[in-house]
Amino acid sequence: MTLDELQQIKQWHVGHRRSHPVEYHLWDMMLMLWVAGWIGWLPVFAFGAVWSAPLCLLAMCAPDVYRAWRTRAHRLQRVRCDWLCAAPRSLPRGPDVRR
Repeated sequence: MTLDELQQIKQWHVGHRRSHPVEYHLWDMMLMLWVAGWIGWLPVFAFGAVWSAPLCLLAMCAPDVYRAWRTRAHRLQRVRCDWLCAAPRSLPRGPDVRR
């Protein structure tokens, strides 16, 4: 996921904070994990904490995994995900979606 996509999704959540408070906090948690994953590489290399490298990698992928999960759930009509329009790459593609 690019920084522009992260920013667009975050801006959507900030704009809809009052109507979608849970979504707002979930996305903040994904961003917190993403930042922690990037920052976590410093102790991995500085202190030789190789055991934490997979955790850092997983945390760095958190926003992508969350968006993919929400996109799939939205396509299967399990949850309604209004913020998918904020990141054009994540728009569900199907026979009923006009391009």
